[in-house]
Amino acid sequence: MSSESALGGKHAVVTGGARGIGLGVASMLADRGARVSIVSRSVRESQHDPRLFRATADVTVEDQVVATFNLCRKENGPIDILVNNSGIAESAPLTRTSLAMWAQILSTNLTGTFLCAREAAADMIAAKWGRIVNIASTAGLGGAPYLAAYCASKHGVVGFTRAIAAEFEGTGITANAVCPGYTETDMMRKAIANISKHTGAGEDDARAHLARSNPLGRIATVEEVADSVLDLIASSRNGDAVIVPGGDVV
Repeated sequence: MSSESALGGKHAVVTGGARGIGLGVASMLADRGARVSIVSRSVRESQHDPRLFRATADVTVEDQVVATFNLCRKENGPIDILVNNSGIAESAPLTRTSLAMWAQILSTNLTGTFLCAREAAADMIAAKWGRIVNIASTAGLGGAPYLAAYCASKHGVVGFTRAIAAEFEGTGITANAVCPGYTETDMMRKAIANISKHTGAGEDDARAHLARSNPLGRIATVEEVADSVLDLIASSRNGDAVIVPGGDVV
């Protein structure tokens, strides 16, 4: 099934859709005929695109998720597709990782994914069709120094994805994860600045260091991640975790 035939007229909600990967996914979904709602704390770069319905919410707050998803339904109808992209990343040595940092990262990256998936699932169950794609990370498949909270949250996202994939098996609803390595986004540029600040390395050297840690030894592009999301939506695959760049499945 082509992505166009899978997406035409369907309502897709993209969290964290104001910039970066989320905005890239939302724009590509709209290009292929989906009705797109973006949910984010801010809307910034997306403000110029009239195809995207914009709603604000903190995905860690249950009441806000429920109210905002209802606004999206009022605008674009029942939810057929959910792309959980909202996420944050902070780094610190384990001994300097505060409970507040730990809680904020897990709440945003993991609890937010749970709340949004739970809210969208009822529509998909009623329609006997739906697609959930959770943006995890290669950090959800392995480990990295100074990223204990982030790695834990993204491992949780991969596990959560596989759990609901098993729950929905055979219902017409699928759940999959996309696991990008470092991607050309504001988050990666922040990581480069932190490396430069703490090590004295130049930005080019810091970028090269991050590229070497990625699959294929290069930085991923937003377009590559969005393509992987759309490929999963257009397919019947279920419970997969797709690494970007490279497209390997684990």
